Amino acid sequence: MPAIHKLPEVLINQIAAGEVVERPASVLKELLENSLDAGSRAIEVALAQGGVKQLRITDDGCGIDRDDLALALERHATSKIASLEDLEAVGTMGFRGEALAAIASVARTKITSRATGAAHAWRVTEREREPAPAALNGGTVVEVEDLYYNTPARRKFLKSESTEFGHCDDVFHRIALARPDVGFQLAHNGRVSLRLAAGDAERRVREILGDDFMANCRTVQAESGSLSLTGFAALPAYARANRDAQFFYVNGRFVRDKLIQHALREAYADILHGARHPAFVLFLDLDPAGVDVNVHPAKTEVRFREGRAIHQFVFHGLTRALAAPVQAASLMHSPADPAGYSGPTEQIRLAVEEPGLPRQLSSWHADNVETRADFRPTSFPVGNRAPFNPAALEQLAPRTSGPALPQTPDNASAPLGYAVGQIHGVYVLAQNAHGLVLVDMHAAHERILYEQLKHVLDGNPGVQRLLIPAVFNASKIELATAEEHADTLTRMGFDVAAAGPNELAARSVPALLGRANVAELLRALLAELRDFPASEVIAARRNELLATMACHGAVRANRQLTLPEMNALLRDMEATERADQCNHGRPTWTQLSMTDLDKLFMRGQ
Repeated sequence: MPAIHKLPEVLINQIAAGEVVERPASVLKELLENSLDAGSRAIEVALAQGGVKQLRITDDGCGIDRDDLALALERHATSKIASLEDLEAVGTMGFRGEALAAIASVARTKITSRATGAAHAWRVTEREREPAPAALNGGTVVEVEDLYYNTPARRKFLKSESTEFGHCDDVFHRIALARPDVGFQLAHNGRVSLRLAAGDAERRVREILGDDFMANCRTVQAESGSLSLTGFAALPAYARANRDAQFFYVNGRFVRDKLIQHALREAYADILHGARHPAFVLFLDLDPAGVDVNVHPAKTEVRFREGRAIHQFVFHGLTRALAAPVQAASLMHSPADPAGYSGPTEQIRLAVEEPGLPRQLSSWHADNVETRADFRPTSFPVGNRAPFNPAALEQLAPRTSGPALPQTPDNASAPLGYAVGQIHGVYVLAQNAHGLVLVDMHAAHERILYEQLKHVLDGNPGVQRLLIPAVFNASKIELATAEEHADTLTRMGFDVAAAGPNELAARSVPALLGRANVAELLRALLAELRDFPASEVIAARRNELLATMACHGAVRANRQLTLPEMNALLRDMEATERADQCNHGRPTWTQLSMTDLDKLFMRGQ
């Protein structure tokens, strides 16, 4: 066994560099964060050969004093914290004092900086640590060249130039999204690829993620005490095959946190199905003392001191934004309530083949427009096929000498407008203030029934006693979790207790899940309760059943509707949460503006 000895400083730095400097993108991230901590308002990035040959960052921040510049390349040297109390409430992007030292140990590094009020600039390099006079108007310039030139084994792990530039581009976008108040410019091999002027959050998100994202997203804004959640969350129609459009920030820092990811996933669970991934740009702000950012050298992982509260805040804040009915979150910004509409006028009975469930589960809000005496609410017999009544068109048509389309009571008063007809018994056509609205009537009715089923059962899960308790093997941690969360399990409809040193027994389960595999269900539930503040396992299983029931109960294709029935459907959509998507995450309606229609017929050209 060789004798224990102290490693040389150069090797120590190179080992540390392995944690901080994975590739050029890692260098770019650290240097951009330093520029932001310096109060920069404009930052320019220039890369050569994907950042491997050269990476140059120029900012207009406060600069570095001469005496501080001499320490900038030393390990564990920083101006951002000085005590344990500072570390426990970090408010800056950087704080570890390792990045510049790690970079300088594996690349040719040069820092030129001129502090505010200084007579001139000073420069240091990874070899010449004594500052030398230099020319610079203000701010700081950091140049990193020949990454891993002295560790060829590490350089072999780098990918192609285009791949490394792609990673740098991703980092640039993440940081630019977090700071819309700062101007950014990115150039590669002498060519500017992106220039972003300082502005507001919406403009920055539009510039980076595009108009398509902004046209398919909801604004998120929630506050509770010192917690704040803001940003934009895309609707399921914009769902992606990967996670490349997911940006979550904690106090301006891009993070990938297990707790947060779970809360976001659960918020989308009821509207996004399959293998698709949601898109969002969300900012969580809280007291820096409430989050530990000193978890990993890369600083993309955090630990919350009140994880349960954070989880619930993010989950409910995003859920409320996504669940807003059409009339509250319409992309057309129409008034909230249709003229003369006063809520539900009658309920339609829907037979549900499930014991113990209420039968009155569907409420289509019929139009009751006072200004039109001939516009009456009509019941919607779900199970019967009613013939289309062409007389309804005549009743709503204006009294003119020639043929004309029916006029609606007030298109501007309802986001989805008023019906004018139906196509092949599948789609409802409506006219609103902006043009034409197309509605998939089965998908829309399916969502309405589904939300009503959930509302009926909320707060009353129903309990089914088991004639023979379900006994299954359980680990020590499962036994402890069941004991710790006994009250939560009871509220969910479970009666669970230890049946031995390695067994659990369930004596009751939620009524809707009476036929489920109790052991499998409880194991999943206990695992969820152990890691997260509130389990969505039961709600997810219950909702799967309700979604199936709603699908079977919804109006089928080829069902001819009268105009009052179509308008009743539109009004219900406007008052129903998540009515923009069916239970499978597909859109229920789409808008064609007058401009869109004019383009189809080349009007004005």
